[in-house]
Amino acid sequence: MKNMHMVTFLLMAVGALNWGLIGLFDFNLVNTVVGSMPMLEKLVYVLVGLSAAYELATHKQNCKLCSGK
Repeated sequence: MKNMHMVTFLLMAVGALNWGLIGLFDFNLVNTVVGSMPMLEKLVYVLVGLSAAYELATHKQNCKLCSGK
């Protein structure tokens, strides 16, 4: 489960950075990196969304502060 947490956390970070760049500079990093492959770009966005949902659902058991460990 730690590997899944790390992958989803990384994808969430990519999504957050991308939205920050879009908001600040109107620059879409995901589109710049994989824009020539629209299906791959869409897949990245879907994976980022699924990662956020997974992290929200499992956050309490993975977070040392929230779980009281």
